[in-house]
Order: sequence, then C-alpha cells, then structure tokens
Amino acid sequence: MEPVTHILTGACLSRTGLNRRAAYATLAMAVAAEFPDIDTLWSIRGPVASFEHHRGITHTFLGIPFEAAIVVAAIYGLHRWRTRKDPVKTAAPVHWGLLYGFTLLALLSHLFLDFTNNYGLRPFFPFNSHWYAASIVFIFDPLIFALLLTALVLPAIFRLVSSEVGARRQPFAARGWAIAAFLAIIALWTFRETQHNRAIQLAMAQNIAAPQVSSPILQPISPDSPAPPDQPPVYLQAQRALANPDPLSPFRWYTVIDFGPLYQLAEANTNTSTLVPNQVTQPKLNPSPALLAAEASPLGRAYLDWSSMPFITITHASDATALDDLGDTLAPGHTIVQFSDPRFMGNALLLHTSGRTPLTGKVELDANNRVVRQSMDGRVQHN
Repeated sequence: MEPVTHILTGACLSRTGLNRRAAYATLAMAVAAEFPDIDTLWSIRGPVASFEHHRGITHTFLGIPFEAAIVVAAIYGLHRWRTRKDPVKTAAPVHWGLLYGFTLLALLSHLFLDFTNNYGLRPFFPFNSHWYAASIVFIFDPLIFALLLTALVLPAIFRLVSSEVGARRQPFAARGWAIAAFLAIIALWTFRETQHNRAIQLAMAQNIAAPQVSSPILQPISPDSPAPPDQPPVYLQAQRALANPDPLSPFRWYTVIDFGPLYQLAEANTNTSTLVPNQVTQPKLNPSPALLAAEASPLGRAYLDWSSMPFITITHASDATALDDLGDTLAPGHTIVQFSDPRFMGNALLLHTSGRTPLTGKVELDANNRVVRQSMDGRVQHN
C-alpha cells in the first residue's frame, strides 16, 4: 500500500486501546507501520537495484523483529533526551516490553496490507522466495483511506467541540472509532475476496481460437484440383488466470488469462457476470540467444522471479521505430528486450499517469548479445 495508508493503520491500531498500555505507542506504531519501506533506499544504487530489493528482507517475518528493535531503540533515545533534565509525565506508563510487542504488531500490519494488493511480497524470504499476493485491493484504496482518516480526525474534532462547551476532556478517547474502522475494513476485504474469486471463475471459463499456423511444407496444387476443405478451428482453454482490482469499484477486475501459447487481457464485471476480452494478446516467445541473454541479466532474473506472467517483446535495430530509453535510435545490431507485467496493464485509474505501463523493464543488448544497458520505467541503471 502507499505510505500514508500504512501510517494511518499504525496510528489507528494504537488508538484501539494499546496507547493506554504503554507510552509512545501511537508514535512507535505509526513509524513502524511504514518502516519496512526503508528498502526504498536501494534506489540510491539505481532503478534495477531498487526493483530487485523492493519488498525484500524488510518485508519478511525474519526481518521485522530487528526492525522493531530499531524503532523502539529510537523511541528510547527520544525518551532519554526528553528526561535528561527533569522527569516527563506520560499519560500511559512507560513499558518498553509492551511497546516492542505493539511495534511488532504494526510491522505485521505493513506486511498484511502489502499482501492484500497485487504486487505481493515474500514473507518467508530468504528461506522461501515465493511471492504471495491476495490481489483484492489496489495499492491505494480510497475507502480504506477514508475509514482510517475518519477514525483519527473525527474524534479530534469532537474533542475540540467539547472543550469549547466546557466538557471535561477524556484521555485516550476514540477507541470505538478505531475499532469500527477496522471492522469495516475487514468487511471490505471479505467482500472483495468473494468478488476476486468470482472474477477468476469468469476468466477460467473462457476459451480462444488457436492462432493459425501455416504448414512448413507446401505441396503444389493443380488449378483443376478441388479446394482443400477448411480446417475446423482449434480452441485453447484457459490454464490459469489473475484478477487485478480496480480502486473505485469492487465489481470491476482486470484479468490476464494464460491460454498456453499466449496471454490475453480482459475486463471482468462480477456484478453482471460478464467478461470482455480486449485486443491485447501476447504470444509467448520461443527461446533465442537475445531472450536468454536478457533473462540472465540482473534485471531479467529479478523480473522473472517476481512476475508470474511476464509479457516479453523483442525489438531489433532494424525496426523502423526502434528507440532506446534515452529516445535515441538503436545502434546497428542492437536489440531491446522489454519486460512488462500484465497486472499493471489494465485501465485502472492512476496506473498510466506517467504515459507508460508501470514496472516496465528493458535490457539492451549489442550485436553479440552482451548487456549494454538496463532500465526500469525509463530510468537507466548506470552501474
């Protein structure tokens, strides 16, 4: 999920009553709920390194105990700084053991929220590198955001109104608002899960006519010979499918269907039980020296590890529109192998604000199929 939703989640978790048990709970949990995204610092080493390590060790069950220790140590340092001259009275008792446990809970909330969207994560890494994704919530869900924000803001407004009329201020208010927000979010997740399963069922019920393949052996035909009978079409059955959420409607899903030799994108409406294929079909490429070289590159290895249905295209310098990521014409003999993920190729709002499909990687090869350039989303890896 995006950062603000993570922070709001940590703060709301504290407001469910945990902030009554240990001082600094709200601060620690809000920070911890976003802390695993510290792996964005890998972007300093370039876009490919950032992609390779995103949602890596900081998003694992192995990593979060150490992250909790870092957060609590920082809060402890803040506490010592505040009390270095005079004792500071806190509304809740200072209890570092409880605070560590609450911080772990906030870190787990980060992993769970990331699991609910379609990018996924590897919680058992490095022992198991499999990616897990529920794909029920978009990276930004307006309803979840509104519920969390309401649970934090409305009680503050009510306290302000109460203070103006002289009412006695109640410490640790808003517990009911936070609990109600989480119950509503759980209900939303449950409903979206049922609609996601329905979208998968619609996708798996599809079939498609197999592409016509001409025979490699051509027999001469006499002008007087009768025309050969038409071959009956061969239909391919769906072998697997992914359904990706829309941020605004729980009934609209962007599906990608694996038919064996090719993939196809489609849009499912679970409210009307309809699925409309679009014009995007992607054949699976046969192995070639250029493809194997690109897949063996650092970008290629990371992409194939993450993407279960990669769309791969190959562009040669001889093609009229062949350009590299700097907008220059490809050098003679060079080839670009492009990796895209169909989970981010739907028509969902906010997906294509940059004018390109998100999370698109390119590997440029020279005439000897040696890697000369790698890029992610148009950003070139320089080292």
